[in-house]
Amino acid sequence: MDRPVETDQGPNPVDRHVGLRLRMRRKELGISQEKLAESIGLTFQQVQKYERAANRVSASKLWEMARALSTSVGYFYEGLGDTVETPGSNLPRESMQDFLMTPEGIELAATFPKIPRGKVRRRVLDLVRAMAGEPDLPKL
Repeated sequence: MDRPVETDQGPNPVDRHVGLRLRMRRKELGISQEKLAESIGLTFQQVQKYERAANRVSASKLWEMARALSTSVGYFYEGLGDTVETPGSNLPRESMQDFLMTPEGIELAATFPKIPRGKVRRRVLDLVRAMAGEPDLPKL
């Protein structure tokens, strides 16, 4: 059925991306792994494996997950073709995905856009950059 996708270099990047998007959408909606798993006839451990890209998601399960999470199958692939690295970041794209797979990364990604004022978002970004020891970037 679902095959492990680990290689010497880790999970397939496409499977990592799909797993990240699955986790992000689930967290965005406030749905537990248990609830999602129950709605599509799986165990929560299987959902964990999909999110970590330890197992590859079949097309039919991806379709079921999209329905359960009120989104399209295409949602899970959004941003996959982006080969451009994040402006101002010296982290490879894979490191960004690793960060987004952490509870803090998910929460930050979900909460940051909710800051209504652009000036405040800029200040928060400046604070994080200062704490990380990164130089300020020119204002866009």
